[in-house]
Amino acid sequence: MEYIYAAMILHSADKDINEENVKSIVEAAGIEADDARVKALIAALEDVDIEEAIATTAMAAAPVAAAETAPAATEEVEEEEEEEEEEASEEEAAAGLGALFG
Repeated sequence: MEYIYAAMILHSADKDINEENVKSIVEAAGIEADDARVKALIAALEDVDIEEAIATTAMAAAPVAAAETAPAATEEVEEEEEEEEEEASEEEAAAGLGALFG
């Protein structure tokens, strides 16, 4: 993840995302840079539009965040429905007993 963060820092700073820059950021964080990982990251990001990837991820995260808050509202609706069902069941039971002894 450190290597991806380094690439994102470089992108945010409008710097070139290349092996030398990624390696210097990782080492500045106090981590010994692995040349193979740096090269793999640079190769993986070669054809990636980072702005588009960030925008796509942000749009995908919004429904997830909304879905996380939705269960609370759903639970309230379910509780209300259960209360209504209980009230209806009590009324039905009273009507059924009235018919037996009516």
